Amino acid sequence: MPIKSLTFVSSNEEKYREMRGALAGCGVAVTRVALDLPEIQSLDPAQVAGHKARQAFEHLGAGAVLVEDTGLAIFAWNGYPGALIKWVLGAVGEPGLCRQLAAWDDRRAQATVALCLYDGHALHTFTGQTTGIIAREPRGAHGFGWDSIFQPDGYALTYGEMPREEKMRISMRARALAALREFFLSQ
Repeated sequence: MPIKSLTFVSSNEEKYREMRGALAGCGVAVTRVALDLPEIQSLDPAQVAGHKARQAFEHLGAGAVLVEDTGLAIFAWNGYPGALIKWVLGAVGEPGLCRQLAAWDDRRAQATVALCLYDGHALHTFTGQTTGIIAREPRGAHGFGWDSIFQPDGYALTYGEMPREEKMRISMRARALAALREFFLSQ
């Protein structure tokens, strides 16, 4: 049975705006609710988002839910912090992460967004990834999270320096949202 509405579980208004924009014209009504859900400890954003999607469904009691989790896997650190990035940034901030990485020559990283859609029966996971580098210091005031320190391959700007429209054309979230959109259009 096709999904006609879903609840996006997020406290982030910017992510909700991006979600609504990406799903416009798909025939799916999107509402948002902020829930404080416990997170499993994993470097893999898809594992974290899948677990949270099941918890959100149980909490809300009905209807399809969509949960997002992001990860920033730093190559020199064997994928750490991955999905634990929000905890690292909460402790040291973007400038602190840049300083911690100063001891390594390799500043490459892979940014991942995992979107998990759960309707009580099936869990669908849509991921998007972008490779790039961690800037030497935060740059830019656009976006959210770690946008000011992630510079995607082929660009001289961090996500934080890019206008939203440009970032949304190339970001890992844009790729995950494109896969989700395709899923809804093919229902």
